[in-house]
Amino acid sequence: MKHPAKIVANNANRYARYGMSLPSLSLRALEKRCIYCQPSVSIEHQHLARRYVLRGVESGGAVADMGRYCAWLDMDGNPVQWLQQIDSISGNGRHAIVIAPELVRIEMLRVGHTYELAITRLWLKTVESHARPAIATAPVFRGHQGTLAVELWNAENKALRGTIAPVFYTAAGELLNLPNRFEEAIRKITGAVACLGCKHTHIAVAPAANKGGER
Repeated sequence: MKHPAKIVANNANRYARYGMSLPSLSLRALEKRCIYCQPSVSIEHQHLARRYVLRGVESGGAVADMGRYCAWLDMDGNPVQWLQQIDSISGNGRHAIVIAPELVRIEMLRVGHTYELAITRLWLKTVESHARPAIATAPVFRGHQGTLAVELWNAENKALRGTIAPVFYTAAGELLNLPNRFEEAIRKITGAVACLGCKHTHIAVAPAANKGGER
């Protein structure tokens, strides 16, 4: 029998790697609708720079009744620059790859008018007697069963995408304030989970040298 402390540690590590835990029913519904979201993060080694970094993928999209999206920010809540963009035929899949020593993952699930939101800080920590570091994680914000009456997936409301966000409450029914430095990213990802057949990034930005050719 596993020790309770080890179970907690394993669960925390799994969340660090794979993001928001969703019931199998939700995962099957997303798969049925061909919405592919990759909130997992990996540790990669840059041989020339002789350092380890985190690798994340901005991904996701929506259909009318459901949406899921994951993106990456810096510690201050600013968009990170993508390393490369990824084009797909069908949409609602992978959009860009980001690389950094530390990242903040923002992920959202929408089912109709109901929203789930998780923001998590991730960084690399040294492991004694191991050359390869481990992923450390700290929760920044978790919102359950938020609501937004506006149907952003409808064409007539497209202009509102990226300008509004769901409202979240505590279990006691009190308004849950969104973290100030992440408010803009929360509004953007709210638009992303209403972007039907999404084929572009909503948060990651082009590297400075490529700004002129940004799509």
